[in-house]
Amino acid sequence: MTELTFGWITPVLSYVMACVGSALGLRCMVRALSATGRSRRNWLINGAMAIGTGIWTMHFIAMLGFGVTGTEIRYDVPLTVLSLLVAIVVVGIGVFAVGYLASKTLSVLIGGIVAGLGVAAMHYIGMAAMRMSGQVSYDPGVVTLSVAIAIAAATAALWATLNIHGKAAAVGASLVMGVAVSAMHYTGMAAVSVEVHAGHSAAGATPMQFVFPLTVVLGSYLFLTSAFVALSPGPQKTPELPV
Repeated sequence: MTELTFGWITPVLSYVMACVGSALGLRCMVRALSATGRSRRNWLINGAMAIGTGIWTMHFIAMLGFGVTGTEIRYDVPLTVLSLLVAIVVVGIGVFAVGYLASKTLSVLIGGIVAGLGVAAMHYIGMAAMRMSGQVSYDPGVVTLSVAIAIAAATAALWATLNIHGKAAAVGASLVMGVAVSAMHYTGMAAVSVEVHAGHSAAGATPMQFVFPLTVVLGSYLFLTSAFVALSPGPQKTPELPV
């Protein structure tokens, strides 16, 4: 079992996507907190989509490098799509908590826990979508550690949204968040063990048939949206985003 089927390209690319998603999500949330009404809601929605999509893309780019000797890995398409929706919706609940709760401390705690659980749920639903000729099992202690890392990472990101100002600080926060999200993923993968069953064939879509094209589409969305946010007016003239 290896995470480096294609060498270091998948860990590095997945880290970059985690940083891009975090940076875009943090920027959208900063814009949201300086806006009101519909504009605030739309910035929060876009922030949730950016963070959820970035984390999902990071996960499945990393999974392209996951290989098990003796079996081909395939994916259940509906479960894989569900993992993306869960990431966006549950992270969105945490983002909206920060956007609308009056207490900063309470909003960061509630938002961090909920968003972190959403990240962990996305990871393990995505893992459940794997199909192979073998039995997958998990170390409960390492799984618990990965969930704790996800909650800590989400809480740190939301805290940074409320407390970090300036472009240099925001870039630093997104780089740290990329490390935290990657650490959560690879800690979760360290919990995995596979007992291969020879002679069985796995059903489902291959990574190159489904996962790779979807990650390219979502990665393009993140980069294009990042450009839009970077070029849009500052908080004083917050635009109404299309949603």
